[in-house]
Amino acid sequence: MLSCVLGLYVGAPGSQSDCRDPLPPQWRCYMSPQGRRYYVNTTNNETTWERPSSTPGTPKMSLRHKNSLPCCCTVQGHQSKVVCHDSNNCPINCPPRGALSLYHFSLSFSPSPLSQINCVTFPSLACMPEQQLLKPNEWSYCDYFWSDKRDTQGNGCITGFEVLLQKQLKGKQMQKEMAEFIRERIKIEEEYAKNLSKLSQIPLASQEEGTLGEAWAQLKKSLADEAEVHLKFSSKLQSEVEKPFLTFRENFKKDMKRFDHHISDLRKQLVGRYASVEKARKALADRQKELELKTQQLEIKLSNKIEEDIKKARRKSTQAGDDLMRCVDLYNQSQSKWFEEMVTTSLELERLEVERVEMIRQHLCQYTTLRHETDMFNQSTMEPVDKLLQCVDPCKDRELWVRENKTGEIRPVDVEI
Repeated sequence: MLSCVLGLYVGAPGSQSDCRDPLPPQWRCYMSPQGRRYYVNTTNNETTWERPSSTPGTPKMSLRHKNSLPCCCTVQGHQSKVVCHDSNNCPINCPPRGALSLYHFSLSFSPSPLSQINCVTFPSLACMPEQQLLKPNEWSYCDYFWSDKRDTQGNGCITGFEVLLQKQLKGKQMQKEMAEFIRERIKIEEEYAKNLSKLSQIPLASQEEGTLGEAWAQLKKSLADEAEVHLKFSSKLQSEVEKPFLTFRENFKKDMKRFDHHISDLRKQLVGRYASVEKARKALADRQKELELKTQQLEIKLSNKIEEDIKKARRKSTQAGDDLMRCVDLYNQSQSKWFEEMVTTSLELERLEVERVEMIRQHLCQYTTLRHETDMFNQSTMEPVDKLLQCVDPCKDRELWVRENKTGEIRPVDVEI
């Protein structure tokens, strides 16, 4: 766990108290509480007990960087100072506890490799390693809808998932209109069959005799037969097209509602986690300022009370740092969960879209088949429809739509400290 216990930063540049040759420009002299001078290179953060000369070169006894410090030394605090807990036995001969060197160690978010968009962490384009597509050989929803998109009304942004959802809602509307079309067609067929049956029963010219009378009677019978065919057609339309169509439409609506609520809840959780991270980061900064103030008071006046205050401040700073780490971890977990569910849900939306298109295609094919059975003389009007239905390709449709509506293929990454 990250330690945030700050040691003492004491002393002042030694150029005024040392009459020897001036220090090189990048070096500063500090005084330990025991009265011993040590020197810090402000360029590379090297630390040494020996006074560096003005001639070019690296001091002989320099501290290693924070990633290779011995166990007796720790990098502590927001300003990343090094504290040695056993200076007498330190293998790198670093300044004693309380004599601190500055190291570049930041607990704030790194501004260069990461960027925040609506509480989601994305890699910066300037330093981003190339991200491979999740489904490189397909125009899949899961690869192209990570960024936000400014809405057409100019009233802010909508998420990439919302763009996907709007497409599916258009599909739901199309299902509604197609269901209404089939319903109206059934009504027309029923009314037509009713009128044909009524016409076949009229007594007009029933007194005609002979072969002409027989032909006329057969014509009226053919009207009754045709009425029966259209009545069967409307019945099949209702049972084989309209009913399964409405069932699919109802299930589709439930799936859309479930996906919408699920992703919305995950985004809300992500926003809350990000707010916790920001709050914890601010709390850590406040604790560090408090600890710095206590440290400065101790420099002015040594007292048991101030030392006790510093211990309390150290504990609070440590706790604040731990809280920040915990909040960042929870945020990253939430973002990871959202990321996984976005991929899973977008693939589910693809599946539902393919099912929707295929279902409509199949039932329209069934409609044309029934039309062929109903009216063999009207095949010429159905043949172009049949040919176009054979060419329906949901994958091609998805490619065209994704090309036009994709919002971004850069995926989010974890927050770093």
